[in-house]
Amino acid sequence: MRMEDLPKDPHKPYEDIMAMLLGTLFVALGVTFYPHAVLLTGSTAGLALLLNDVTGWGFGIWFFAINLPFYYLAIKRMGWSFTLRTFAAIGLVSLFSELTQGWVEFANVPSLYAALMGGALMGIGMLMLFRHRTSLGGINILALYLQDKHGLRAGYVQLGIDGVILLVALTQLALDRVGYSVLGALTLNLIIALNHKPGRYIGVS
Repeated sequence: MRMEDLPKDPHKPYEDIMAMLLGTLFVALGVTFYPHAVLLTGSTAGLALLLNDVTGWGFGIWFFAINLPFYYLAIKRMGWSFTLRTFAAIGLVSLFSELTQGWVEFANVPSLYAALMGGALMGIGMLMLFRHRTSLGGINILALYLQDKHGLRAGYVQLGIDGVILLVALTQLALDRVGYSVLGALTLNLIIALNHKPGRYIGVS
């Protein structure tokens, strides 16, 4: 029997809420590792981290603001339900990322550990959100749209775009910092690419 012939298993509202809360908490914790190790990630989160370093404003503020223009594409291509979920998830990551800085303190964070653990936490959190028809805006929206419409793996699409962003980071970070940042981006996107394949998951929201 083909995967597409299997009956869908709708998510219950409480399952969607739990996934959104836990997913955004994972992402916020993963993001928290990066400033301590002077690393950068891709997508809109990477741009928010970069602007946070340049301006001193909080990551959460920039992350929320950068994603605002992408809501039009989300509404047009993915529908209001997806867009509202995404808006809520972005708001939660923005809030949790600011709060996590006060909740968690790092005395010493090795760069390799920060890259791998930060990337893994963000990847797992985003995977949870994707499985419940939610994204973190920006490149996530584009990646999910291309996967839904053209069958392109969301993780591989993000990996390509993140690579471009990290190349630009060479103008702001030392070469070894960029190398660790690339490792973190690989970890994040491989988790999504290997676990979020079209047709593999039959739960729907």
